[in-house]
Amino acid sequence: MPILELAGLRKSFGPHLVLDDVSLSVEQGEVVAIVGRSGSGKSTLLRCINGLEKLDGGTITFAGRPLPSGGAALRETRKQIGIVFQNYNLFPHHTVERNITLGPTIAKGVSQAEAMALAQAVLKQVDLEDKRQAYPAQLSGGQQQRVAVARALAMEPRLMLFDEITSALDPELVGEVVAALERLAESGMTMVLVTHEMGFARHAADTLVFMHQGRIWEKGRPREMFASPRTAEFETFVRAILRPHD
Repeated sequence: MPILELAGLRKSFGPHLVLDDVSLSVEQGEVVAIVGRSGSGKSTLLRCINGLEKLDGGTITFAGRPLPSGGAALRETRKQIGIVFQNYNLFPHHTVERNITLGPTIAKGVSQAEAMALAQAVLKQVDLEDKRQAYPAQLSGGQQQRVAVARALAMEPRLMLFDEITSALDPELVGEVVAALERLAESGMTMVLVTHEMGFARHAADTLVFMHQGRIWEKGRPREMFASPRTAEFETFVRAILRPHD
């Protein structure tokens, strides 16, 4: 059974149709990279999966159950679906460790000692063990983004969503975040990423999804798709966007 199944998703903002009949299955341990031009519906898709946006049509099934529409049931499900955005959203007045332990202690009732052990473990995953007592302002953008990843991991989610988390970083900081994502992928974490990092998409993703005009235009193995685009739209995307930067 797929851990995540999307069937016929539709979402509009006013007259603008953002998601148009989107269907996708994600298996446990699979890494899915979603690419496409701005405005193709990629980030909206992630927000719908996490329940941050209400669907206009279609169904989302997570771990064999329909995604709740709201209330306590949705809050409980969100504990299993981590999401990291472009902006780090760290609490500036708390240390790195406290930023990470807040979620497990408040949302899951984990003891402080257990939460601190979790913080140490997830900081090791993103190679920031030595920054536990630092404050966000003392960190680079890349380090702050890795703390945001660690904070999401501390909730021990079954699925991680990443929404263009390197796009706000200076180019020299992107590599350290991509390296952290690669380690997560190798660890078996189920991940769905909206990304512009085509090297990561090509080498670390199991499945590549190309979105265009609110639809999934192409889907398949990354190397095969890059080598032989099936549609003119994806071929144009590859030629104009991927190759000059990959």
